[in-house]
Amino acid sequence: MGCIQDIFETILDRRENPSPNSYTKYLFDQGLDKILKKIGEESAEVIIAAKNGNNQDTVGEIADLAYHLLVLMAQQGITPDDVAALLYERHKKTGNLKVFHDTDKNS
Repeated sequence: MGCIQDIFETILDRRENPSPNSYTKYLFDQGLDKILKKIGEESAEVIIAAKNGNNQDTVGEIADLAYHLLVLMAQQGITPDDVAALLYERHKKTGNLKVFHDTDKNS
């Protein structure tokens, strides 16, 4: 998790020691609504890139989404270790496929 932790620490540093031209500072200054809007935009861009079948574009959009999620985490006081711990707990579970209900997609 080294790279993610390094980026997260840089985000925290930008929050605590902002520089005038920092995009990260801009996001923190704009607040939660702006951060969430960017996550929504980046999520849509991941979907479009994947649908278009261009892996290079998809990787770029995933990286953009991951960055904005890290900004949200810093803003909300959530650490990469918090997420990793939950993912690890979920990874240990087996046989937990959710049962999906049949729905009428025409209504």
